[in-house]
Formats: sequence, structure tokens, C-alpha cells
Amino acid sequence: MDARGIAALGVEGIAVRFGHVAALDDVTLDATAGQVTAVVGGDGAGKSTLLRVLANRVRVDAGEVRTLDRSRIGYQPATSGVWPTLTVDENVDFVGRSYGMSTADIRARAGVLLERAGLDEALTRLGQDLSGGMRQKLGFVLAILHEPDLVLLDEPSTGVDPVSRLELWRLISATAGEGATVVMATTYLDEAQRAASVLALAGGRMLASGTPDHILAAVPGSVGRLDQSSTNAGVAERAWRRGTERHVWIPPGEDAGSALVIEPDFEDALIALSLATASDEGGTVDTTMTGRAALRRGAAPPHPPADPKSPTASARDVVKRFGRATAVDDVSLDVHPGEIVGLIGANGAGKTTLLRIMLGLESADGGDVTLFGRPPDNASRRRLGYVPQGLGLYTTLSVRENAAFLSRVYGVPTPHLPPALREVRSSVVADIGLGRQRQLAFALALSHGPELLVLDEPTSGVDPLGRARLWDTIHAQAEAGRAVIVTTHYLQEAEQCSRLVLLAQGRVVGRGKVADLVGAATAVLVRSSDWQRAFAALDRSDLPIMLSGRDIRVAGQEDAAALRDRVLEALAGIPADVEEVPATLEETVVLLDSDSRASIV
Repeated sequence: MDARGIAALGVEGIAVRFGHVAALDDVTLDATAGQVTAVVGGDGAGKSTLLRVLANRVRVDAGEVRTLDRSRIGYQPATSGVWPTLTVDENVDFVGRSYGMSTADIRARAGVLLERAGLDEALTRLGQDLSGGMRQKLGFVLAILHEPDLVLLDEPSTGVDPVSRLELWRLISATAGEGATVVMATTYLDEAQRAASVLALAGGRMLASGTPDHILAAVPGSVGRLDQSSTNAGVAERAWRRGTERHVWIPPGEDAGSALVIEPDFEDALIALSLATASDEGGTVDTTMTGRAALRRGAAPPHPPADPKSPTASARDVVKRFGRATAVDDVSLDVHPGEIVGLIGANGAGKTTLLRIMLGLESADGGDVTLFGRPPDNASRRRLGYVPQGLGLYTTLSVRENAAFLSRVYGVPTPHLPPALREVRSSVVADIGLGRQRQLAFALALSHGPELLVLDEPTSGVDPLGRARLWDTIHAQAEAGRAVIVTTHYLQEAEQCSRLVLLAQGRVVGRGKVADLVGAATAVLVRSSDWQRAFAALDRSDLPIMLSGRDIRVAGQEDAAALRDRVLEALAGIPADVEEVPATLEETVVLLDSDSRASIV
């Protein structure tokens, strides 16, 4: 029993089947009060089903479930749980009354939570008019409004920008710090690492469980870094790209050969565990769009640029206003053949508007834009391939019909589909699963030999191994001479880009590689035996804090000694060890965005 008198919550060896499909198979999860437990995996891994089991919404076919009555559970679905046609105030009132709370209790509790979430000045705004980050924060407020003992969060931060994600994590951490049991599903590995414990799922089965350190230690064999000149085809299906490097899983007892054995990080660990599981089960890894297969699909564009040094797409001093709001403010950007440019920043930073202007879908109020050396038009847009976040497929048509439609639009032969898609060519796209849908979107985007690829959140909802495979495909296209623009909220992918452009409030506030952006940012790690008091004190201080297990990270722009002094002052005598650590890109993005907002005010 914990301090609230609640027995340990979780599941033991459960199985859930929907018809002939096993959604969960022999899954065990232990959730501890006062901590965040992360359930990580790609779409279709079984995360939502597990949360719905704990929420008493899905019955198990086998195993034991230890959960609470619905009145003591707070549940945020993947759709945020916000009613779009109600205002923030009306959403809160409706949910509070549904739990039998009095008007006075609703006002008191909501006042604190909405202020903490930064929504206290948006009470009259409709749910549908909130930004993605604001909507997810409101959904979290609704889930914990009645002070539940068990909080279940289904991918609360998917598609949310880094700044809003950090604010959301602050709310989640505070809820755990107050003693609630928090179980959160996520596809982001950096979020999973912050949790006290992690359950990794793949295809409804357990891939790994325990603390992040325990999972790292459980990797069978070892992980190595391949020499750039390595051409060993035998390891292709066990290798993946990490930025400019290629890593490989080396099974137990196998010679590392030319690979240099390295310490894996959390992403490496989950990819290696996925490969090890496939090997143990006698399966093979799908390399349809990866490794050598990806390089074969990365044929050079049919119309190479006359001058490879000239940018494929270019923006010069671009300005765009919507009424009195300036969405893009004096932004310049070049994208050259053979490079991958990552466009990052918070929601509302101007990324989408800038892309639409560069592609000729919006007109600029100032500045110049060229696409393939001339102003964008219909002819130049036919020379690019686009994979939107929603994939852009016709889900009510079959795979074959989607391919035929693209063939007619671009006036090219019907695209050649990889084997995994040919197997389902007669199936309606809605029924083939997200992995194959994403594969189809990439295949169609590449089918007409584009010279520019525009990818909007291309790996959203994809498991670690699938994400690595998709990045193999992206790099193969760049190596073949295509220019690539990628937008992403998953900042661990930043290392995959040739360079990054960081936007905040419509302005470029940083550009270059990860090391260039992190620059002079500093961070400290706080460890305290009195964790709850330490977290509460730092939370009240308005310092940019982030939970990492039971440790607390604090970032700043000043030197490490000055930041340490600020942290100690905020702790006000609470015993703690404060250690200098390298700042992360996510922390740097949050700091630069905050500075940009302050300069406008």
C-alpha cells in the first residue's frame, strides 16, 4: 500500500484479442505511486489497449488486472479529450460536473490548474481554436480535475512542439510528485527516458521493461559503430543510421569485425532489442526501404541541376502577415541538392507558413522565393515529392488505385511498389496499417523522380526500428542528389539532418548543426532525498525544469556556476546535489523560444 492507501497497480501476464488479432500478448506492467511509468512503442504496438484495460474500458482474455474504480481514474485519450465546440471554461465545467464536483470546487481546482498550464487567459476560447499544445494541456487538466489516484495519458505530447511538450511534462511531473500513479503512452524515446520506469511494446508483446538503465544493461550482445568504408552486406539488416554514423547490433558470441564496440544510448538499445527479438523468433527484418534496398531506390533525379551549387529552393528576407500578426519575419533559407535541412521550432513559429511560401502555395508580403531557380509555379511543383504529416493518401481507395491516381496526375508510369505493398495492392489503404501506409506515402512521393523532398513529421508514430529504417530511405535520397526539407518535433532526429534552422515567433533564432545551436546553453542535474519538496520549489521558481526519472534538470543561458547558484537559491535550503551536465537540444530550443517571446513583449 502507498501513502494514499492504494495497492500496487498494473497488469500481470494479460492477453487481449480482437477477433483473430492479438492486441496484447502476455504483458506485465507495474506502476508505482508518485512516479511516471512510460509505455513506449509505435502505432499498433498495443499502448492504447493497455491503457484502456487499466481504465476498465477493455476486458482481458487472460491475466490479472490491478486497477481502480473509474471515479478514481483520470484518462486522457489520444484525441486530447477536449470538446472542440465548448470553450475552455465550459470544458472544465462539464467535466467537473460529470464527476459530481461542486461549482466552488471546480472553480478552485480549475483556477490553480489552468494557471499552471498557462490557460488562465484563454477561458473563453473554443477548444477547436486552441493550438495543439494548448489543447493537449487542457486535456490533461480535464483528466486530473477531480484529483484522481491513477492518471492514464494516451500519447499526450504526440505532434506537440518541444516548448509545449516541456510545459506538459512539467504538469505531469507535478501530478506524480503529489502522489498520483501516472502511466503515459508515448512514441518519443526522450520522454520515455525521463520516466522512472519504462515498458516497451512491439506488436502487442513486451520488448523490454524496467528503468531506462536496466533496459540499456539488458541488450544482448553489443552495439558497434561501422567504419564508413564497410561494405559487409551480411550486417545490412542489423545496421541503422545515427546522424553521420552507422550503428550495428552484434549478436552474443559474434565477432565485431571492423565495427568499433560503443556504449549504446536508449534508442540504440530499443533498436537492438527489436532486432534481437526478431532473430530469436526466427524472423527476418523488413529491409524493403532500407540499407542497400534504399540505396537502389535512391536513383538520381532525372533532371539534375545545371549548377549543383545553386539552391534547389531559396527564400530571401521573406515576410508574411495575417492581419496584424507577423507569421514570418525577415527569414532567409537555402536548400541545396544532397542536403537534409531540418526545420524546427514551436507550434506557431512559422514553419508551415514558410514552407507554403517556398512552395508557392502562399504569397509573401515581402522578400523573394525561388524553386529550382525561378518563382514557384505549377510546373516547378511537379518536380517535388511531398509526404505530409497525415500522409496524403486516399484511405477509401486501394493501394493500387492510389498508385494509379498518382500516375495520372504526374503523367508517369504506374509506380513500382515494393513487395510488402504488392502483397496488399488490392486492400483499402485504411486497412493496411500505419507502417505500410507510411511506406506507400514514401513510395508514391518518390515515384516521379522528384528533385526536392518535403517531409512533414515523417516518422510520427513510428517505432524506433521503423524510424531508423525511414531515415535510411531519406538519406539515400539525399545521397542520390535530392534536396530534402524535414520538419520534426522529435529533436533526437536532429542529428540526422545536415543542418538545422530554428524558428521562434516567425524569426530565425538559430541555425547550424546540433552543437552550433546548443552553443553556450548550460544545464544542471538536481538530486535530492526530499524529491517532492525539491521539485515543488523549483517548479514554483519558473526555472525551465525537466524531470529525468527522479532527477530534475534545469537549463539556462548563463554560465554553469551562476545557474547552480540560482538553483540553490530556489531550493532555499532543501538538501540536494547540484551537478553540471551538458545541455540538450530540447532545452536549448525552449530557452531560445522563451528569449524570443520576451524580446517581443
